[in-house]
Amino acid sequence: MLTSSMSYISIRPYSCNIQVFSSKFPRPCCIPKMHNISSCKFDFARPWSHGMWRSLSDSISTRNHLLHRFHINALSDEDFKSSRNIAKSIFRRYRNVVDRGGFENLKEFISACVNAYALGCTEEGLRKELIDMKESGTEIEGLQIHGGGTTVKFKVLYEEVRECMLWLSIVFITILCTPQPTVVRWSSTPPVSDEILQQWKGFCAIIANAYYMRGMAWLPVKTLQLEQMAVMGSAEEPSVVASRMRLVFSTLEVYFC
Repeated sequence: MLTSSMSYISIRPYSCNIQVFSSKFPRPCCIPKMHNISSCKFDFARPWSHGMWRSLSDSISTRNHLLHRFHINALSDEDFKSSRNIAKSIFRRYRNVVDRGGFENLKEFISACVNAYALGCTEEGLRKELIDMKESGTEIEGLQIHGGGTTVKFKVLYEEVRECMLWLSIVFITILCTPQPTVVRWSSTPPVSDEILQQWKGFCAIIANAYYMRGMAWLPVKTLQLEQMAVMGSAEEPSVVASRMRLVFSTLEVYFC
């Protein structure tokens, strides 16, 4: 059994093989002014800095701006031509993290989620796309390993959809927990349901507060398990909670420092 006091934590949600060395986590490169995230109200219709939404071409232009700002090179225009393509892109990158691990693969997954958020996607809409593919028997082509090689196709499983969409929701809520301005969202539609927001906003806010206010890059797993107990009535296994924490810290570290 892993404990929060151990410096080495092996995270294996389902078949995930990410390894986290908490002692080697880089500290945030900047610490904004104190921001009491846990007491803030989420505003899904944040001010738009590029004018009113006019057409799909506007969203693509904004997406390209985000790619440049966040140094994202792994995502192609094909990934953003439709909501189904966005869902496929996110799911492929989720599977890539689960199957291969690695921080770079996790960054690619987070990148796809950040862009989906900016383009106005919702967890419900993307979940529906994946379930439709599951029910129609559609296969998704996996990501090609760097350096070439044959890609494999895989079918969508309900359990994987559930976990992938939870990862997506955690990234979305983490964005909402960052000091404004952060990512411009081209829609006033909430990115996640009230139920999911209620379940995970405290979890993400605790981590975001630790990151921004105290410059921390890791928290005791027990602290987050207690939050889960208070909100959901039960807590996940330490390794799973650590993987959720890793996702939130990585999102903050890579995109919102």
